[in-house]
Amino acid sequence: MRQKTKPHQFLMANEPHAFSKLAEELVGDFRGVAFDEPRKTRKRPTLALAGLVESILNQHQIGRDSAEHTIRAHWPELVGPANATYSHAVRIEREKRLVVHVAHSVVRNELFMHRAEIVERIQKLTGCAGIKEINLRAG
Repeated sequence: MRQKTKPHQFLMANEPHAFSKLAEELVGDFRGVAFDEPRKTRKRPTLALAGLVESILNQHQIGRDSAEHTIRAHWPELVGPANATYSHAVRIEREKRLVVHVAHSVVRNELFMHRAEIVERIQKLTGCAGIKEINLRAG
């Protein structure tokens, strides 16, 4: 019968074993080396700069078209030019809800009545398939 191996048993040869802070303090005290690190800080692994920059660019949609930009660019086509003059897409909340500010109550009612159709049109745009609902606000 084979024994199950745990993931931490196969450490890379070039990675040192990560001890707990308590163990590091005890070894430091035994060797006479002061432990200068505050107790509540966390040591995080060192990351390559290229990977870090790429993750930040992806996270903040820098240099890429975001769903919000795509919706704003196509807003007159989505709701019609007359409704687009009195409304604009503001932001996407929780990756699924589009917040729209509407300046006129008649336009707000019109968008409210056709919100399911508008959501379908938005979902057909590239990168906007996650939008599930529209939140209309006065503004």
